[in-house]
Amino acid sequence: VNPDYGSKADLHELISQAHARGIRVLIDIVANHTSWDSVMMANPKFYKQDANGRIIPPHPDWADVAGLNYANPETRNYMRAMLHYWVKEFDLDGFRCDVATEVPTDFWEDVRADLEKIHPGLFMLAEGSKPELLVRAFDMDYAWPMMGTVNSVMMEGAPASDIRRTWDLSEQRAFPKGALHLRCSDNHDEARAVSRFGWKGAMAVSALMFTLDGVPLIYNGMEVGDTSESGDPALFEKVPIFWASKGREGFRDTYRQLIALRHQYRALSHGSVDWLRNSAAENVVSFSRRLEGEETITIVNLSNQPVSATVELAREGHYSLLLPADSPQASFTSASPTFVLSAFEWRIYARESRP
Repeated sequence: VNPDYGSKADLHELISQAHARGIRVLIDIVANHTSWDSVMMANPKFYKQDANGRIIPPHPDWADVAGLNYANPETRNYMRAMLHYWVKEFDLDGFRCDVATEVPTDFWEDVRADLEKIHPGLFMLAEGSKPELLVRAFDMDYAWPMMGTVNSVMMEGAPASDIRRTWDLSEQRAFPKGALHLRCSDNHDEARAVSRFGWKGAMAVSALMFTLDGVPLIYNGMEVGDTSESGDPALFEKVPIFWASKGREGFRDTYRQLIALRHQYRALSHGSVDWLRNSAAENVVSFSRRLEGEETITIVNLSNQPVSATVELAREGHYSLLLPADSPQASFTSASPTFVLSAFEWRIYARESRP
């Protein structure tokens, strides 16, 4: 354990206390490359080399790291033993595997089988988007195609209907049935969502991510609208979260409410996604989530202009507003309700069960 972060005893205590609260702990593993001063440099055969025997980066423009050579069985054995160590020693619940697509899939599949014997139910998260990884190796990947589409809609004027298109073509048709994707609007490779999309836009995208299928990510600082850089220098220097972001005091409560909704309505975590046609598809996304009698409706205006949108529901019913609490249209019963939405306004409704 890096002494800047504490000791082995501290990590044991962190994991023990997290488990006592029903929280799983995953650590980040970079299996594709190492720093140039890694202890693994003692064996140059662990690394990719050029024709002259010089160790090289995994890509020419990744000059700050050295690429590991998985064609060498010794490299695979070392990396397998390393992953075994962290699970056995610390009772970890899994790994977030950096650039998982760069490491051979058969390595991940072999290691996953080993780790399951040590810790049944281990959770493996791939930082990448590659369908074959979710067949036998990983439980979930990053929804990079969706994040790219959201950026295009929010910053480049692409139509909001591209959200559904990406969901259909790049996720449902491309991946194994039931594949889980991590829904993120912030991460270490992007400027903060509040910087890219503005305050209201960032919350509109979060409402989308929290109610679409998959698993939403709260990247450190999102919950308070922190605008500190999440890439450089934060990747290499200590950049603490700024907890008192002015004008964004309501962010934390909104995230708490979105989390509570996911716990209250299983349809939001396990239900089907049914896209609903609306009359303002250039700017508005609308969909329902349904499971065992539960149904929620999400409507999000992803534009910076007021919009009027008529949504075509699959069935009539009485729908009540869940969030945000101050929205003007507290309920509706029409099978084709019309919503007047301000810039980046979003609403979540639930269908009331009638005896």
